[in-house]
Amino acid sequence: MWRNRGSLLRRASLGLTIPAYSPLSSSNKIGTTRRLIIGSNAAASSPSVSIWRRKKEIGKEGLMVAKELKRLQPYPIRLELFMNSRVSRLLKSDIVAVLAEFQRQDLVFLSMKMYEVVRKEIWYRPDMFFYRDMLLMLARNKRADEAKKVWKDLKNEGVLFDQHTFGDLVRAFLDGGLPEEAMHVYDEMRTSTEPPLSLPYRVILKGLLPYPDLREKVKDDFLELFPGMIIYDPPEDLFDDEDLRSESEEDD
Repeated sequence: MWRNRGSLLRRASLGLTIPAYSPLSSSNKIGTTRRLIIGSNAAASSPSVSIWRRKKEIGKEGLMVAKELKRLQPYPIRLELFMNSRVSRLLKSDIVAVLAEFQRQDLVFLSMKMYEVVRKEIWYRPDMFFYRDMLLMLARNKRADEAKKVWKDLKNEGVLFDQHTFGDLVRAFLDGGLPEEAMHVYDEMRTSTEPPLSLPYRVILKGLLPYPDLREKVKDDFLELFPGMIIYDPPEDLFDDEDLRSESEEDD
């Protein structure tokens, strides 16, 4: 203790400033740290992130409504009454989660019903991911008419897709056996203001293997856009061999 006091006296005699102890300094540090942590959490949950990209957890009320909608599906009048009385009262998070669940289960009719509900909500804003999920589900289920309606809606609302989303949609329609719809989306991709990327084209070219004529068209576009790149072409008799193999298996 005497040594510390002597040290302080020497510093004072030399004209050095002695730092004053503040009992609030440690709490100030804690408060600052706490504010930083809260700020980082707020940034992570920023409202700028699309609700269609967030994790969708269905609540108890949403789960009950989803079950009842599935039960009432064969009864149009009762279904419509239930839609007007119960579905419109759901929280936004439950509406989003119910639609996502119907899409996951490939329930096209109910997904289209919830799609219309969402677009009438006061909080609805046109969103690329909202339309992407709808179109991917419809492509999986080979529903061309519904896909045309959804596409018309997104065009009317001025929704724009990026190149990767275009590639995913074209591939989904090709895998669903809807080449006409796939090429329609591809034409939209070609006229998009987004700069072209090679990866979506490669995804499309792979999906076009069963459609050689369409593949040649896309291949020419690819080589025009990316002249220094190479495209792998499978053997011409690849699908002939597969057809013969499948026929022989059916005969067995």
